[in-house]
This record gives sequence, C-alpha cells and structure tokens, in this order.
Amino acid sequence: MKRANISDVAKEVGVSATTISRFLNGEFNKMSPSTKEEIENAIEKLNYRPFSSAREMRTDSTKTIGVIVGDTSNIFSSLLFTGIYDIFQPFEYSVLLLNANNSEKEEQRGINRLLSQRVDGLIIQPSQKKFKSYQNIIDSDTPLVMVDREVYEQPLKVNKVITNNFNSSSDMVLELDKKNYKRIILICNIKIISAQTPRIKGFDEIAKKKNIQVEILNVNNHTDEWFKNNLFQMIKKNNYKTVLVTLMGPLLFKALSFCKEFNLAFPEDIGILSFDDWDWSKFVHNGIDLIEQNPLEIGKKAGKNLYKYIHNDLENMKSVDVIPAKRVFGNSL
Repeated sequence: MKRANISDVAKEVGVSATTISRFLNGEFNKMSPSTKEEIENAIEKLNYRPFSSAREMRTDSTKTIGVIVGDTSNIFSSLLFTGIYDIFQPFEYSVLLLNANNSEKEEQRGINRLLSQRVDGLIIQPSQKKFKSYQNIIDSDTPLVMVDREVYEQPLKVNKVITNNFNSSSDMVLELDKKNYKRIILICNIKIISAQTPRIKGFDEIAKKKNIQVEILNVNNHTDEWFKNNLFQMIKKNNYKTVLVTLMGPLLFKALSFCKEFNLAFPEDIGILSFDDWDWSKFVHNGIDLIEQNPLEIGKKAGKNLYKYIHNDLENMKSVDVIPAKRVFGNSL
C-alpha cells in the first residue's frame, strides 16, 4: 500500500500543500481552528507519518521533548512534568506538555502533532490499553518512555517508570487486617486505563485471603451528587468495620466532604485511606493515612532514561524502573 504524502493530505482537506507544511511546522496562526482540526483528522485517517523514516535521516536535533499526560488538572501531572523539565532544562531542551484528557483520540492527535514537529523524544502517561497504539512512535525511530500507567504488550526495549501499586495495596490490606477492618470500599475513577487498576488487584487478591469484603465505587462519568448518594448507601448498608480507600487524591477531598455531610467522624465511625501525591491532607484533623506516590521522582527518572535513549547511552538500561510509594501515617485508621 502506497505511503501517504503531503499532497495526499492536502487533497483530503482541500487546501494547498503549503498549508499542510505550515501545520507540520507548528505555524497555526495563519489557519482557522476548523482547518487545523480537518488537517489533524486527515493525518490520522491517512496514517500520514512525516519524517517516519529512520532518525538518521534527520540532519540535526530539534532540542525539543514532548510530554503527554492523561489529565493536566491532576497535581500528579504537574509534579511529573516538573521532574522531567528539571532533567532537560540544564541541557537547553524545550519541553512541550500536551493534555490527552484521558482520551484515546486526543492522545493520538497529540502524538501525531509532536512527531510532525520532530521532537527528539516522547514521555507518555498512556490513555490507551495496548502498545500497538504507540507503534507509530517506534516506527518513526523516536525514543519513548512510558510512565505511571501500564499497557499490554509493551516491548522490553521501551522503558517504563511506574510506582509499585500492586505491592503497596497488598501490604496495606495486611495492615487493615491487623486493625480488624472487615470491609473495604474502593473509590476510583477509571475510564480506560489507569494506575488505579493494579491498586484494585492488590487490594482484592489479599482481601479475599483475609476474608475482608471489597466493594468498588467507580465514579467515572457520574456527578458529585451521584457519588455522594451511592457512597451513603454503601456506608449504611451493614455494620462491618469499614474503611474508605480513595485511589487518587482528588477523590479523597470529595470523600472527606461527603463524610462531613454524613456526620461521620474518622477513625471512630469509619476509616479513611488514600493514594495521594501532595501533602494538604496532613492538615485535616491529625492527618490522613496515605500511600504517597512520588511523581517528581518518576518524572526525573523518566527524563534521565529518555536523555540516555536520545544519546544512545543504553548501558544498564532497564525495561522497568519502579519508584516505591511511601506509607505516610496519619490518624484516620
């Protein structure tokens, strides 16, 4: 099958090849938002890959790194980006941040845009399930590092930097068992793929062995009112000693607000535990018990690995780097 070229894209959109060239060079000021979107759609439809031949065809480095995260409104993403930026800034690289909004389509558009701008490498917090969705990056011979979330069938030659989510969750169940908790309500927000998934597996597998009941409340695509009403129904339905476990920081804030409305005190009426990435929760009463990720270090490690890939310094490079989570003790269990 013939590989699409710039003329094919121009014909598909109904514009000149010069307009497509401007798009590929990031010159968006001379085109309307609708034209820009039509070009993005055509590139995706035709599977057009500018500069998709081997990297040695490039005459020089662009000194630009692309970073795509699932949700820029999450503090995790800000700290992750800061870690990456801290690694590349001393080497005078520009670091571009794109938001996938946890959307497969938006993420793929972002990848295509960054590849068209000839970035020297990519760091991605994936929003898609299978690695084949990222094969175009490998085909373009662009260095790639994945962070935080795991995808199926990722080749060993592509590095990933993750948290020990499964083990952290498993260890936490053992601690809850010692405190005589008999029921765990896991509160999550899972759309497609998430670091929350191995966390759920970690809780579920060990809880079964310990005869601890696990229930899941997935708030994805639901309103806060739905969240509040369903949480209330779950809490009141039996008398087991219960702990609420929020699998990401933003859910913790909402769960605490709802518990206050329900006139529930912790740890007297209910236990509270959360995965979190920031330290505001220490100011709530005597502090919330946490499993704390370190997105700053994840970003730094991913940045170091990508820099090595770019400069072919692959000695002692691992396929997986694990940044351990930290158990932060509060007074909510």
